[in-house]
Amino acid sequence: MSEVSPVMQTECSAAWLARAGLRPTRQRRALADLLLGGGHRHLTAEALHGEALEADAGVSLATVYNTLKAFTSVGLLREIVIEPGRVYYDTRSDDHPHFYHEDDGTIADAPVGSVAFASLPDAPEGMEIASVDVVVRLRKSH
Repeated sequence: MSEVSPVMQTECSAAWLARAGLRPTRQRRALADLLLGGGHRHLTAEALHGEALEADAGVSLATVYNTLKAFTSVGLLREIVIEPGRVYYDTRSDDHPHFYHEDDGTIADAPVGSVAFASLPDAPEGMEIASVDVVVRLRKSH
């Protein structure tokens, strides 16, 4: 498989943003380049900010948070809240379960179809179920 050139990556990022209806600002393109160039993964805002610093992208941590929120709101990313203050962003936005490794704080996809629900509660009047997030917490057995 051939490598994607930085120019092609930037063009892909701009198209990715445009398809979602987001204006491709310099900061959004820079962060999209990092997200799209890294393959499927789960990362925190702090980790993406670290990558942006290494890439000399010139974006603040606040900009990273705002951009991740924008990407999530239009469905480009999926937000996985493990607990207050521990949020991961998944570059794979379809519905699928996750494993959270409590020992090292990492997250990984669980096999699709490995979780089944016999039923879900009815949504309250005027509401609909938007999604169901499943995070299976793991720790080393003693």
